[in-house]
Amino acid sequence: QVHLVESGGGLVQPGGSLTLSCVVPGKLVANHAIGWIRQAPGQEREGVACINSKRNDETYYEDSVKGRFTISRDNVKNTVYLQMNSLKPEDTAVYYCATDLASWCPQALDNFNSWGQGTQVTVSS
Repeated sequence: QVHLVESGGGLVQPGGSLTLSCVVPGKLVANHAIGWIRQAPGQEREGVACINSKRNDETYYEDSVKGRFTISRDNVKNTVYLQMNSLKPEDTAVYYCATDLASWCPQALDNFNSWGQGTQVTVSS
């Protein structure tokens, strides 16, 4: 189990922006794929975004967030970010960062085995 710590959630109006942060232990952040997953009340978890390890830094996004969300990594700060723009009420969920210590993102973006405690994002007017 990997200790991941998310932060940055909050209440934002539709059309607004938030940046989520995930602190990852030591060198794991550079050497492993890290993803963001969300889960709304009463709904199944949904993979949102993933970034490969430093081998190629390729990123992947769920269709509904493409063009609005950006995942990035700071290897010095051991942190993965999720920049969320043009937020919609349907983006409301608890957001988790996750990893399974692989170098590459999984084909299914919610297929990870270590999760953080999550951070709540609420999009409402």
